[in-house]
Amino acid sequence: MVSLKDKRILLIFLTVFIDLVGFGIIIPMNPYLAKEFGATPVQVGWLMSIYSLMQFVFAPFWGKLSDRWGRRPIILLSLFASAASHFGFAFAESYWGLFVFRMLAGVGGGNLPVAMAYIADITDEKNRSKGMGLIGAAFGLGFILGPALGGIFSGVGLKLGSAPPFGESFPGIVASAICFVNLLGAIFYLPESLSAEVRKDQKNRKVKFETPWTRLKNIFLKSQQSASLARLYGVYFLTGLSLAVVEIPLFLFVEAKFGWTMAQASYGFAYIGVLMVLTQGYFIRKWLPRLGERKMLPLGLILFGVGLGGCAFASSPWGMAPFVTFLAIGYGLSNPTLTGSISLLSSAEEQGSNLGVAQSLASLARILGPISGGYLFEQWFMGAPFLTGGLLALTGFLVSLAVLKKLRSGEKEATP
Repeated sequence: MVSLKDKRILLIFLTVFIDLVGFGIIIPMNPYLAKEFGATPVQVGWLMSIYSLMQFVFAPFWGKLSDRWGRRPIILLSLFASAASHFGFAFAESYWGLFVFRMLAGVGGGNLPVAMAYIADITDEKNRSKGMGLIGAAFGLGFILGPALGGIFSGVGLKLGSAPPFGESFPGIVASAICFVNLLGAIFYLPESLSAEVRKDQKNRKVKFETPWTRLKNIFLKSQQSASLARLYGVYFLTGLSLAVVEIPLFLFVEAKFGWTMAQASYGFAYIGVLMVLTQGYFIRKWLPRLGERKMLPLGLILFGVGLGGCAFASSPWGMAPFVTFLAIGYGLSNPTLTGSISLLSSAEEQGSNLGVAQSLASLARILGPISGGYLFEQWFMGAPFLTGGLLALTGFLVSLAVLKKLRSGEKEATP
């Protein structure tokens, strides 16, 4: 195992970052193009959810396949799938065309859990969570830069024409080009991380495709084998659901209560993204050696929960700002620490599959969260999604207390 000075850390960071820039470009296109093709709000919601639904189904499969074939070929395949699906998305001329290409993007979107397994392969236990934090930073940077580029190239596309792939579809071409360049860079520069010995040991294991129901059943069965991992999976799901529940209501809340325009709301989300990037890419690397996972995880979850719940009571932008800050920093501390803890409690042979399970649960949260949050906002009251998210995060904190003793504070590794 090696430290964060290994150049492979930088290479996998750049690979994930560039891929997520392309993904971030696509996100704002979904509602606008869908409405242009006559989609209802429910159909727009499905267009947003289908990507996560397909990730939920396929992420564990790609994770297991990476344990057998190696991380590099799966990452390359995923990058190609992203580039091709973005290209098709730009040329779609109907809602169902958009739907099919978002679905295909989700099927091939297995690079994030495999990238996490790549980090686990090349970092020692002391640097594991810090390495995971860099992946989180790549995620945050991609979601800051991607939507901004989408807005810029949407204007360029409108000058070139109105029919796909021009007009507001043109950013899809840009996203595809970025992903193709990323694919070429990975082909030439990204080395394999999984040792030949581990791959050889995995060759005799048969890789099976699992339905979502089988996946849920297997997660339950895994919980019978390892109570500690099962609890961490539960915390991972609750954390993801906490954030997903407020994603749509946050836009609706600031518009209804503060009269914010979409541009103003985008600046607010950029602020959250910047804080998450700074926390996951810099502060966690400074604080983790002092605190360790046992203290960092509960601190992050408490800040996250307080930030979410406090947003429900904000009566002005300045009153909301401290809680949004807590939310961003808390999530930035807890998410990579949680991922690193799952990795520390996993054997070398199961890094990819276990992290794939965690990402499947995160995908499930991203499927259920926006629907639940929208329902709470509409049927209950504006602050209900935030209070619900806060309670979910604090529940995750309580669950985490039962497993943190399995991690040594100083050495940050699983106990025998």
